[in-house]
Order: sequence, then C-alpha cells, then structure tokens
Amino acid sequence: MHPQPPRARARAARFRSLPAGAAALALAAAVAGCGSAAPSGSQDRAAARTAPGGPPGRGKVLMPSGPAAELTKARDTAAGPILLTTLHGAKSGVTGKVWVWLPPQYHDPEYASHGFPVLTLYAGGQSAGYNTWTDEQLPVQEIDARLAKEGRAHPFILVMPVQNLDAAESKALECSDIPGRPRMGTWMAEDVPDFVRANFRTVRGRDGWGLMGASTGAFCSAKLALQHPDVFRAAVPIDGYYDPDSPLWKGHEQERRANSPRELVAQGRADVRMLATAGGANTYETGLVKAWVKRAVPPVTVEYYEQPGGKHLTSDFGRMIPVALEWLSRNLTGPQRD
Repeated sequence: MHPQPPRARARAARFRSLPAGAAALALAAAVAGCGSAAPSGSQDRAAARTAPGGPPGRGKVLMPSGPAAELTKARDTAAGPILLTTLHGAKSGVTGKVWVWLPPQYHDPEYASHGFPVLTLYAGGQSAGYNTWTDEQLPVQEIDARLAKEGRAHPFILVMPVQNLDAAESKALECSDIPGRPRMGTWMAEDVPDFVRANFRTVRGRDGWGLMGASTGAFCSAKLALQHPDVFRAAVPIDGYYDPDSPLWKGHEQERRANSPRELVAQGRADVRMLATAGGANTYETGLVKAWVKRAVPPVTVEYYEQPGGKHLTSDFGRMIPVALEWLSRNLTGPQRD
C-alpha cells in the first residue's frame, strides 16, 4: 500500500517546488527499540565476514581503488557541479545512470587526506533516466554545503542513482532483485557502493554510509538499510510506503515478502538507525508510517518525525532536507583522516 495511489504518487514526486515556507517541523519522539546489541550469533557472523568497506584495523580512510569511471558534468549548482556517469554493474549486470556531487571540502587542500561520508539519495516516482535530487526542486547540494559551513551537517558525498530502467509503473523494480528481472537490488547495494569506493575518498566501513529517499525512494532507503546493515548505518525514509506492490512480484510472494520493509523491520536482525517521516496533512500517510515505526524490533531503531501541514509533494519533501541532513550527521561519522 502507498501513501497515495501510484499515479498520484508519481505526479507528486515530479511536482515543481514552491518557495519554502517558514513553518516549523515538530519531532514526535516515537523510538521503537533501544540499544544496539546484535541478536544472538550475529556478532560472530559479522566478525567472520569481510566488510564491504574493507577489513578492520587498516585506518579510517579508504582511498580510491579504481578503475576510474568516466564522469561528465551534468549541471552546475551554487555549491559546485553535479557529475554523471553510466555504471555497468559487474555484480548485477544492470546498466544505469548515477549522478554524484562532491562537497566543496572534498577539493580543499586541508581535507586532501580525509575520507568523506556517503549519502545515497532515491527519488519519488519511477526514477527511470532521472533522479529528482539532481535538479533545482530539491536543492540538497546547496543545503548540505550551507549546513556544513555552519557546522550543522557533515559534508557528504551525494550519490543519486536511477531506480528503474522503464518509465512504466507496471515494470517497477522496487530496488529489488525480482526473479527474472534486472537485479536492481544488487546494483544499488553492491555495484553503486563499489563504484563510489573505486572513485572517491570515503570513510572505511559502514559508519559513514547513509541513505535517504522520498515516496518511492523512501521505500528504497528503508529496504536497503534493513537488508544490508553491513553496508549502511542510517537511513531517512521521507513519506514512504513499506510493502512492495509492483505487478512484477506476481507469482513470487516469498521473494516479495523478503523484500518488504514491513517484514524486515520486525525481524530484529539489522543494527541500523532510521528517521521515518510523514506529512501531517495526510492522515492516511501518518497512520501508515506510525504503524510501521511500531513494528521495529531491536537492534533496529526508528524515530518518527511529523511535518505539520505537510503533504505528499516534492515542495514539502524539500522542506525536510535540513532536518534530515542534521539527523544523518548525528548518526553517521563525518570526514575522517588517519
């Protein structure tokens, strides 16, 4: 189920932002679970597994491993250019566009030996050939640069991949490996992070890796964090839904449930932190998100944030950016040096 019917959701995701208002956002502290103790046996399994960010004890910074990708400038922002590449996923076989923005600090000589935290952003709607976090309606780059300068947020490397290969909602891949379909889940959880580590200075391990998305992108950010806690530490799903409903799941109910954030959050297997938000003007949405928050079982920790008067519109998603970046900065490590 979705906060809005699929077609309405897609229209909202592409809605052109209005000038941001001055309305304050209220935090409703509904924390599901506390502490970070892993379930029995998970620590042993984690110790036996080599983390995607590299083995422990080898410094805080992960230098680019190559091979270098071909990156072109997609557009300029007031906070620096957004770059674009086409990523051919070695593990998934998926080919798709990925946009990247590097914070001003990345090129500052004082930060030349620093690794940077990474935030992957998922869009609303189909996000086939586009990502709304790359255009002016969601100016996350300028906001992050300003907040970082003010000491209120980390300077993040922002990574913005496509989410689908077809614009038709009947072919939505839902950031998953749906049987018989392109392995979009593997592309997002493995190939995209591999590309980032190959090309940029990052923080070793998962503590500098976060996810954020709105609407359909919220589903993706919650799902991937819960499925891959060895890769990602924190996520902010903004005004999302939590149960897969793509027609492509037909005949694959077991796999659909295995990719459902509604199921995953209640399993108590992922030591991740999340901030789940809802627009206060949409009672269906607030009820859906609150119900999902209540299902969280430790070590998962989920906080609930309600935007007074907020609707399921890109303009309201944009007003959530400062709150989300500040929350992520409290829950992820900042730039590191050895």
